[in-house]
Amino acid sequence: MKQRLILEKVEHPEWLSNTYLVAEGEGGAAILIDSGGPVEPLLAAMRTRRLRVTHLLNTHHHGDHIAENARLKRDTGARLCAHRLDAPEIKGIDETLEDGQVIRAGGLEARVLHIPGHTAGQAAFVVNDQICFTADTLFRGSVGSTTAAGHTTFEDLRRSLVDRLLALPDSMQVAPGHASLTTIGEERERNPFLRVMRGIDPEGTERGRFAGKEVRLIVWARDYDNGFKAWVRFPDGRDEVVPGSRVEKPTF
Repeated sequence: MKQRLILEKVEHPEWLSNTYLVAEGEGGAAILIDSGGPVEPLLAAMRTRRLRVTHLLNTHHHGDHIAENARLKRDTGARLCAHRLDAPEIKGIDETLEDGQVIRAGGLEARVLHIPGHTAGQAAFVVNDQICFTADTLFRGSVGSTTAAGHTTFEDLRRSLVDRLLALPDSMQVAPGHASLTTIGEERERNPFLRVMRGIDPEGTERGRFAGKEVRLIVWARDYDNGFKAWVRFPDGRDEVVPGSRVEKPTF
């Protein structure tokens, strides 16, 4: 029988970025995932539940995920950790992480999954084989972009999604970097980007323009913020995932 974990989440009202607190139980060890804030509700939960926070794990270096690092380190004494490829962009790092490394805190075990694409050092954390914190790689119904600061390639993103995250059990809870929770099984079945990547649905044929160039819209779907996200293909065959707000679609 799996241990029942405590999971608390706060969402920034503008960025929609999530900060998570996960604990082994009342009065036990806990870790924090990201620090976009607001952090007051989580600090209150730590006190109420008498939790001992040992680590603050950053999924990547973007400001909406690290804004409250300094305060959380100060108020909890947690060790600040991030994947070694993103760590140079984050102030105050105590420990750099590698793929496959396991962070232990009491009865918690957080396994590092390196999932580049959105950033070079993007990391997911699988806690006690129950919850995967997927950062800005996999969202409910959407995926991360390959245009943000420090991004790598679409090929990296695709491998991270299909080969790494979809290798997890369907029952695995997904706690993404933005907006609502989901499961691996739900995203495998319903996520339009993953369905096309897996060959379940056909690629789109609609045309548009991105960055001054004509592109083919392989997938056009809702993003976590109720806007749109697009998987586009350039004339030279290069693919990217981009914000829908930056795509010009023809009007008739």
